[in-house]
Amino acid sequence: MKKKEFDLRAKYIPTGDQPSAIKQLNNNLKHHRFNVLLGATGTGKTFTVANIIQKQNVPTLIIAPNKTLANQLYLELKGFFPNNRVEYYISNFDFYQPEAYKPKTDTYIDKQSIQNWQIEMMRMSSLASLTSRTDVIVVASVASIYGLTDPAEFSTHNLNIVVNDKLNRNEFLGNLVKIGYKRSLELKPGTFVANGDLIEIAPSWSDQFNLRIELFGDVIEMISEIDSLNKTKLKTYHRYVLAPANPNVVSNNIMAKAIVEIKKDLKKRIDYFEQNNLLIERQRIEQRVNFDLEQLQEYGYTSGIENYSWYFGKRGRGAPPYTLFDFFPKDYLLIIDESHLTIPQIRGMYAGDRARKETLVNYGFRLPTALDNRPLNFIEYEKKVNKVIFVSATPADYEFDKAKKAIAEQIIRPTGLLDPIIEVRTEKNQIESIIEEIQKRKKINERVFINTTTKKLAEDIAAYISEKGLSVAYMHSDLKTFERTEVIRKLRVGMYDAIVGINLLREGLDVPEVSFLAILDADKSGFLRNARSLIQMIGRVARNQNGLVAMYANTVSSGMKEAIEETKRRRELQIEYNKIHHIIPKTIVKPIPNPLIEEFEQRHEIKLSTLKKSEKIKQFEIDMSKAAKAYDFETAIKLRDLITELKGM
Repeated sequence: MKKKEFDLRAKYIPTGDQPSAIKQLNNNLKHHRFNVLLGATGTGKTFTVANIIQKQNVPTLIIAPNKTLANQLYLELKGFFPNNRVEYYISNFDFYQPEAYKPKTDTYIDKQSIQNWQIEMMRMSSLASLTSRTDVIVVASVASIYGLTDPAEFSTHNLNIVVNDKLNRNEFLGNLVKIGYKRSLELKPGTFVANGDLIEIAPSWSDQFNLRIELFGDVIEMISEIDSLNKTKLKTYHRYVLAPANPNVVSNNIMAKAIVEIKKDLKKRIDYFEQNNLLIERQRIEQRVNFDLEQLQEYGYTSGIENYSWYFGKRGRGAPPYTLFDFFPKDYLLIIDESHLTIPQIRGMYAGDRARKETLVNYGFRLPTALDNRPLNFIEYEKKVNKVIFVSATPADYEFDKAKKAIAEQIIRPTGLLDPIIEVRTEKNQIESIIEEIQKRKKINERVFINTTTKKLAEDIAAYISEKGLSVAYMHSDLKTFERTEVIRKLRVGMYDAIVGINLLREGLDVPEVSFLAILDADKSGFLRNARSLIQMIGRVARNQNGLVAMYANTVSSGMKEAIEETKRRRELQIEYNKIHHIIPKTIVKPIPNPLIEEFEQRHEIKLSTLKKSEKIKQFEIDMSKAAKAYDFETAIKLRDLITELKGM
């Protein structure tokens, strides 16, 4: 493949300590495998990462700890690199309940899932880009460590189409079917239409365009990209590489060999259960596998085909599965965003998956090779890493230990905003103290976060303060996603003066109207009150020029001391930078969205209350599909959550 440069487009240049962080990281990457970008909240870490990608000029994988952050990164990087391929790779399920068995109650739970075809389309786009281009950035979730097809096998099914080459029409149409495309009267992703010398294919990774191949006799005369909606020609190609319609396509000879091996392993498993007088297990495995074999022989596919993935690859028993990592070249760059959250996720995925599948195998629901359909364990993940940058405001010990001294710091905000002032206050009369702060903020149209340690306490505090004439809501995991979004929106517009929450008031919450944060039980030991968690909480009020944090405690714990000292150090550097460059900090102004239901009513000129639940769901599904097609994933995610909640009511 011809190497293409990454073309960074931005309306601004690196400022603050972004230039020094970029220079230091690029230099560190020459000599170190593990690197850290210690970037305070709001310092423009994504722009720094974009500059690193441009300089390194290698395919890049970015892993985020959740879909929401992955979506934000995807949209930002797509804006920075409009002429390169920026892809999105997350779990393709809107709902997923894995197959499981509970021996104590003799309860078998079949796999249930609702696949999101738009996300599956984007996953396929990622694989297609990685096997045909070099200028590729993939923003992924931890789904990237889960098993995939063999990249070499996937690549062998790519169809290379070149203008002026000879093409046997019938053979080509047969090859389309072999790589998963279906002949259809109506074009949709993963299908094709053939009329005489015109063949039109809807690639599985896009619903925005179709590929048109025009023949003159048995010669390819033109290859063009056609807008799927208005049928206008978008561009033409001399050469086009068409990837398979789905990642599970395998050659006929591989499928035939796999079926032989599956039958052999089934015989061994039946013998094992008979020898141990496990007759129920013997019956289960025989019925299950024979049914799957019939499906594979007839259709080349079966539900749960991933449990047979070992037979389609070239790996030894127990060998690491093929994953998204294997689609990247050896010299790729890995970015772990919010690494203090992402690394523990990567570390923990394998054990839970293994325990569930071992039970299925032991009780006759799956062959032992199902254990090879799994995520990477942590040691295997580390072996896949070429060069990595851990990005976080609060890197964990693992990241620091790995990076040693290869650490770049970025704490100056382009806006000039400072880390907040921190005060330690006694727990005596703490609620009265907080009420006084809420009243002060209300007068100047600012808001308050109150961070506590239990759901019950959050609810009780919200109720007590509300009785004093203030509007306060609580927010914790019992609230549904859509409800939490609406609580935050109401806080921002002033319908609430404060929110009481637990862990939900940490990473990823961007509310510039909040200028005061109260941390109750700040001296308690544990995850919620260690230095890393406290620093993350403190960052929630770093978007307001009047940012103030009050830690309510009877003593100063080691976590408090570390968080206070680190915040003070950063604040002093920020103040010095602002003095030198004559910058006056100013609160970020961020538009407040309308409630999603109001947007729906305005868009359709109809009151939601007049629709039946089934009608609401149907319309929201249409809107979700439109949002996904427009790459407005934030709206699509909100609509998906609302649909899920409506279906569950």
